Amino acid sequence: MIDKRKIGVMVLMLFVLGLSVFAANAEAAYKPSTDPMRVKQTYLDMIRLDQAWAAAGDSRSPIVVAVVDTGVDLRHPDLIGNLVEGANLLQPSQKPNDDNGHGTNVAGLIAAVMNNDKGITGIAPNAKIMPIKALESDGTGGEAKLGEGIKYAVDHGAKIVVLSLGLNKYSDYLASIVQYAEDHNVLLVAAVGNESTSVKYPAAYPTALAVGGVRPDKQPDPRSNNGPELDLMAPWDVYTTAMGGGYQYQDGSSMAAPQVAAAAALVWGKYPAMTAYQVRSQLEQSAQDLLTKGWDAQTGYGLLNIEKALTDPYKQDRFEPNDGVGQAASLPNHTAVKANLSSGSDQDWYAIDAAYDGAIQLWVQPEEGGSIRATFDSGQSFRASREDGDTQPFTVTVTKGRTYVKLENVDRNRKTALNYELGTDFVIYTDPFEDNDKQYKAFTLPERSQTIRGTFHEKGDLDWFALILEHSGTMRIRLSTDTGRIDPMLLIQKEGEKATTIDQAEDGGIEISPLMEVLPGQYYIRVSNTKDYSGPITGEYALEIEYTPKLIDPNEPNDKSYQATFAAMNAGYEGVFHRNEDVDWFEFRLDSESLAQVRLTNIPVSRTLYATLYNSSLDELGTYRSESGSDQLNFEKPLKEGIYYIKLQANQWFMSQMYRLQLNSYGLVSGYVDIAGHWAQGAISQMTEQGVISGYGNYQFAPNQSITRAEAATVLSHALHLTKRDELRFTDVAASHWAYADIAKAVQASIVEGYPDGTFDPDGKLTRMEMAQMLARAMNMTGKRRGNSPFSDVSESYWGVGILKQMSADGWVSGFPDGTFRPEEQATRAEFVTMLAKVINR
Repeated sequence: MIDKRKIGVMVLMLFVLGLSVFAANAEAAYKPSTDPMRVKQTYLDMIRLDQAWAAAGDSRSPIVVAVVDTGVDLRHPDLIGNLVEGANLLQPSQKPNDDNGHGTNVAGLIAAVMNNDKGITGIAPNAKIMPIKALESDGTGGEAKLGEGIKYAVDHGAKIVVLSLGLNKYSDYLASIVQYAEDHNVLLVAAVGNESTSVKYPAAYPTALAVGGVRPDKQPDPRSNNGPELDLMAPWDVYTTAMGGGYQYQDGSSMAAPQVAAAAALVWGKYPAMTAYQVRSQLEQSAQDLLTKGWDAQTGYGLLNIEKALTDPYKQDRFEPNDGVGQAASLPNHTAVKANLSSGSDQDWYAIDAAYDGAIQLWVQPEEGGSIRATFDSGQSFRASREDGDTQPFTVTVTKGRTYVKLENVDRNRKTALNYELGTDFVIYTDPFEDNDKQYKAFTLPERSQTIRGTFHEKGDLDWFALILEHSGTMRIRLSTDTGRIDPMLLIQKEGEKATTIDQAEDGGIEISPLMEVLPGQYYIRVSNTKDYSGPITGEYALEIEYTPKLIDPNEPNDKSYQATFAAMNAGYEGVFHRNEDVDWFEFRLDSESLAQVRLTNIPVSRTLYATLYNSSLDELGTYRSESGSDQLNFEKPLKEGIYYIKLQANQWFMSQMYRLQLNSYGLVSGYVDIAGHWAQGAISQMTEQGVISGYGNYQFAPNQSITRAEAATVLSHALHLTKRDELRFTDVAASHWAYADIAKAVQASIVEGYPDGTFDPDGKLTRMEMAQMLARAMNMTGKRRGNSPFSDVSESYWGVGILKQMSADGWVSGFPDGTFRPEEQATRAEFVTMLAKVINR
């Protein structure tokens, strides 16, 4: 059914076409309007009507414009002089009187009598209105009556048919009627619709002039439908005739389309030899660019400019200059145009935009005896000639965005122009869930809330999905589209049970299921377009599944400490909070002094989780909480051997997902988790207990990590209880340095020293030789020269050989099993502490 109350505003785009026979200085045919309400028709100034009348010439060829609508007020004083016989298709025995008002609105814009001292003025004084009533009083009507109305107009002498109404669906029947009008040289002008979506039919058919609406600031009204079928824009807000002999303000693409139809009547009145295609093309090429130069999907070819339509010369090829990719003419991906190649060396470049991935189809039909090669920017090309026919388009796969195509003569030596017709179309991509047209081929979706996007890439396409639920819960399904050409239907069925079909919106819109209680099992979801809507369709649907499982906590009951679930180390546990007062207790045991690590993950980010740690006597040892917006809570604590408890609680219940708890423990030796079993464990423990050394604050000693010069000086200062110090003069050790005082004490005691360049290099790694020297100085050893070097890699000329001879002889140092000492290698923290322990225990 056609519902004009739902018809979207049509955005009108004008192609500028000019005939060389146009006269530049013709005698004016019409004088400015003196009608009393002309002052309210400010929209006429936007389309330059007064200037157009001055340029209309002396031709007053009458043009019959058929208004296929709700009828016309046949007694309206401002219309009665410009009406011809029409038809009432609903009640053939009755006159086509308007019982809604919409048709009267449309008629007044075109042909309200000019300068009759009444009301308003119509745009085309040479137009005669043929009222054809095809719609009911409530603005609804069927596809059959619409087609019948167009055919009646064509068969009874109308040159222009204005259609301020529309359907979302494509129709083979209506397409044939539109072609019938084109074949009989009748121009169809149609509104695009007012729903901020795709252009409606019949405006969307390639040979119909699709009109949208602009606001007074010449910007597209956001309600005006748009897309690749849009041709022209005209004013959205108007003042026009009303049913009952009155006048009223109206708006919408329904009001924009009649203005273009009236402009066509003026052009055809001045140039009666033009064809319907030429009139359509002339209006398009003379339009005022709005957003971009040339055509675009938001404003088509631009704003109707009647003055230029009557004065600009008609161009057989309106797209020139387009000889290179930089001059490529923007072309809709659903259109039919005419142009020419001026010679064998001429090239015509076109830019075609695709709103989705898919395929562009291109028809090229040169005139008899010519042959054209079309080459896409992807490198694909094809050759077309009149003999090839025009039934098989060339198809090239494209991604979303712009595609370029070059047309050129196969005969590069041709001297004369080669006329051609060019048609484009677009087929949307096949979604990744195909082949899923049958229930047994259903595409399986994961068990979770999700949104997927799909397409109807061919006629009769159905998309089946399967959802296997392992948990009871609730589910809601929402199906929406980004185009009015899809009227979605939703089917939901649990395997083995009766299916439910949801088509509440009936004519497009969003389909939403009720919130459903679901049990474990397999569910089928079918997404389809209503049977009256053909495919393929350029547009996507969005299937949103909102699934909330009712998860069962496997640890319940564990609301009390004596019901605590035992949690083994390195194992995972899951749970939920089924009410606000719910708490979950867990028990764990440590067989020795250990560092206990607690890790909680998968917390809903909208919730705060609290964890309280207790000992076996239920004395609180600490409370921890997750950060706002975080899905984790982690903490660690050193604990003695024994039994411990963790109590978990959320600030608000949740059952849509399960938190995960994992406990880990690491044995502690002297407060460290990384020295158990280490060869230097004894020395590290002794030095730690004596307060000489410490770890890194994370229960790590890092025994195999290299020790820095600052760390070594600090350890020596603490171990030897140094107290005296002098001011340091090293350029790289400021007074604020963390080791300043201990370095100063070690320097004062002549245990450490800097480098000749005045630096100390506190963060530099201590070598094994520097370590031996520091400890030797701590024991007042000066070294000896007698005897041979005790290590194979320490020569007699090495600067520290004396120290190593003395310390080796006295048993303070030993090398590696291969007889080397490796004096320049970095000393580890374990090596340094072990040697220091020997010095202290001597």
